[in-house]
Amino acid sequence: MPGQESVMTSEGASPSTRLLELFEGHRLTPTQRRIAHCLVRRASDVPFLSSVEVAELAGVSQPSVTRFAVALGFDGYPALRRYLRETLPQAAGAQDAGEAARNEYQQAVHAEIENLRHLAGLLADPEPVTAAGRVLAASRPLPVLGLRAASAQARGFAYFAAKVHPDVRLLDEGGSMLADRIDSAVHAGATALLCFALPRHAKEVVEALEYARAAGLTVVAVADSTFAPIGKHADVLLPAAVGTGLVFDTACAPMMLGRILLESMCDDIPDAQSRLESFDTSAAARGLFVD
Repeated sequence: MPGQESVMTSEGASPSTRLLELFEGHRLTPTQRRIAHCLVRRASDVPFLSSVEVAELAGVSQPSVTRFAVALGFDGYPALRRYLRETLPQAAGAQDAGEAARNEYQQAVHAEIENLRHLAGLLADPEPVTAAGRVLAASRPLPVLGLRAASAQARGFAYFAAKVHPDVRLLDEGGSMLADRIDSAVHAGATALLCFALPRHAKEVVEALEYARAAGLTVVAVADSTFAPIGKHADVLLPAAVGTGLVFDTACAPMMLGRILLESMCDDIPDAQSRLESFDTSAAARGLFVD
């Protein structure tokens, strides 16, 4: 059965991690990726949800849920749910009395904690981040793209990266000049582009990544899920889930992954430490900080 082996090999992994392992490796449609993303967010509840409930949560039709299960190699949704009940035995006890008593703000915080735990699990294999950091460190200049909801992530990364990298170019505004700025970076010698992509995913980001790859840039993307629409437009996709318990999404895990990626880059920038020391000396001379 497709996906069974990868799930069963993660003894002790969280329900969300096991679900991700089940879904990875399957070619899913945009609607099916939406269902998968919804199930990962509700990992503790999944074995007890009907196909109608899943459809309502994901905002799709009930037949779409059935087709999703078939795409994973099951006879239908009941077979998928039965399989999940057998492979996610801890899910039944996930909502204990203490968790049920939490208010909505506490639940949002705990959901973010779970996102960070999942990220920590993914980082058990540091090679993808290490390799991505090496690619980004070698790009001179380094364009950093983030539009709309992801602009804060891109701006924060670019702010700190500029302290160790000689030429960081922030691309946080869309419009007709975005392609011009990508061209400018390429002509100046850029070999890679870093993109932060968070929901809701703007069509303009997809188009920008298509353009960047056509221009010869290696695209490294930090996205909310391996099922994100920008996935097929990135050479390297590093997932970090967002919190969805509040009116507006929260992005602690993507921010953390960005800092970890920057840490990896520092290991491949020979003069990173001297640049930091030079900044500290200059900042002290100008009295920039009160502490």
